[in-house]
Amino acid sequence: MRVTEKPVSSYPWYLRPFFWNQKRKYGQILKPALIWARIPGLFAAVAILYGMLDRKSSPINPVLRSLITVRVSQINGCRFCIDINSAVLAKRTGSMNKVEALEQWQESELFDNKERVVLEYAEAVTYTDRRVDDDLSRRLHEYFNEDEIV
Repeated sequence: MRVTEKPVSSYPWYLRPFFWNQKRKYGQILKPALIWARIPGLFAAVAILYGMLDRKSSPINPVLRSLITVRVSQINGCRFCIDINSAVLAKRTGSMNKVEALEQWQESELFDNKERVVLEYAEAVTYTDRRVDDDLSRRLHEYFNEDEIV
C-alpha cells in the first residue's frame, strides 16, 4: 500500500519541532515520520519515549544504548528502525564493524562481556519464548544496578 505524503504544514504545530530536528539531523524529514505523524498523539508519545531512552543523562552509555536499539530492531524486523539506529551505532563506535556483526554477536569477538550480557538481556525481553532467569539477572547485576537494568 502506498500512502501519499501530506505537506508538513498540515500536521499539528506540536509535531513540527520533531520534523525540524529530523531535517537538522538527517538532512530531510524522514518519510516514515510523515506517515506515523498521521496519528499525532501516538507519534509524539513514541518520539518522546525514544528521546527519554536515548537521552544524554541516561545511566547507560551511548554505544550500549545503540547496540540494544539495533538488536531489538533486528528482532522486530523493522527495516527503517534498523537503518536509522545502525547509522547512530556506526557513528557512536566510529565504524560499521559492530553493526555488521550484531546479528551474530554470539560468534563475534568484537563484543566484550558487558555487551554480551546486555545483548542477551535485550533478546530475553524481546523474544516471546525467552525469559530472564536467575543466572542472567546475576550476570546483569555484575555490571549494572537495578535502575540501569530497568
